[in-house]
Amino acid sequence: MISLAGRDILHGWGKFVFTGIGLGLLIGVTLVMAGVYRGMVDDGKALLDNSGADLWVVQRDTLGPYAESSSVHDDLYRSLLGQRGVARAANITYLTMQVRKGSEDVRAMVVGIAAGHPGAVPGWPPYLVAGRQITRGHYEAVADVASGLRLGERVGIRRNQYTVVGLTRRMVSSAGDPMVFIPLKDAQEAQFLKDNDAILQGRRRTAANPALNRPGVPGLLDAVLASQSTNPYVNAVLLTLAPGHAPDEVAESIRRWQRLTVYTRAQMEGILVGKLIATSARQIGMFLVILAVVSAAIVAFIIYTLTMDKIREIAVLKLIGTRNRTIAAMILQQAVALGLIGFVVGKIAATWSAPFFPKYVLLVPADTVAGFAAVMAICVLASLVSIRLALRVDPAEAIGG
Repeated sequence: MISLAGRDILHGWGKFVFTGIGLGLLIGVTLVMAGVYRGMVDDGKALLDNSGADLWVVQRDTLGPYAESSSVHDDLYRSLLGQRGVARAANITYLTMQVRKGSEDVRAMVVGIAAGHPGAVPGWPPYLVAGRQITRGHYEAVADVASGLRLGERVGIRRNQYTVVGLTRRMVSSAGDPMVFIPLKDAQEAQFLKDNDAILQGRRRTAANPALNRPGVPGLLDAVLASQSTNPYVNAVLLTLAPGHAPDEVAESIRRWQRLTVYTRAQMEGILVGKLIATSARQIGMFLVILAVVSAAIVAFIIYTLTMDKIREIAVLKLIGTRNRTIAAMILQQAVALGLIGFVVGKIAATWSAPFFPKYVLLVPADTVAGFAAVMAICVLASLVSIRLALRVDPAEAIGG
């Protein structure tokens, strides 16, 4: 039985091997797409882990700084430090934008971090692969290596130029954009920075407003203009808790007394995975279904073609008394062999190509096992059409054909 299948494969080895390679490329794409989804989930979890926060305090009735816009006053952290169980509090801003790298633009998430150092202030990149952390109050940056920036390179953020003093890794947004860390005050300015003409026009409008430019109150206009030239808001406040305090209890206390929205680590992960990544997960799922259907069609077509090419040989086998079970097993073995070749090629292709993808691709053993089982199932099901055809062959065709 085995020799029959092997002999038939050797007879048409060219078609068989090239079909297996084509099938393998499809399987490789399938494994990579599954790895992209796993990578997105892992990036989201790494984003939360690397922030060093236990709680995220954001604008009321918003989903937090990663999912949608949030704005809270930058002096809020002082009152949060007085909450029972809060050990550290730090302001932070997030702004996804195009930063200037030489003559080209790079999409990045610019993160404004409060003064301090890793471990003492949440929000800082926890480790560096090269260089040092930010030590000055302005115009220094730490960038993720995925941004393509190098140590000492200058990066343009709005009208200011920043020197990259450190490089970190696995610090990306939920969308996969590399992070660039800059001092908080610079980030606050970058979020609401206007060009000179817009600033002059705004000052003219303010000066023309009689309610803000009263002759009897000479300092009022200057105070209003000064307040308009600064940004007193941040996107969130990150909190770390003292040992022995449950995040849910502290979060509930802040919600009750501060009237703000507070998320725990588990809740924030649910937002990232369940809301931000869910749409991508559905798209990837549909793509995997399409690839599975295409793979099944390819296997079914090539096995059907091979069966049609040897209709006379099958008739001869039936004429000399070969049982239907033996013929069916021969066709099934060919389909399984095609699947094995395709899976090996696909696994090699996925492993080799994964590092070159712009997004992080995480290939896990569980997906490999599931993929292998799916390929085998597809090959078995795809062979049923050819088996049905072979079993209906009339032995008389060996004589009359």
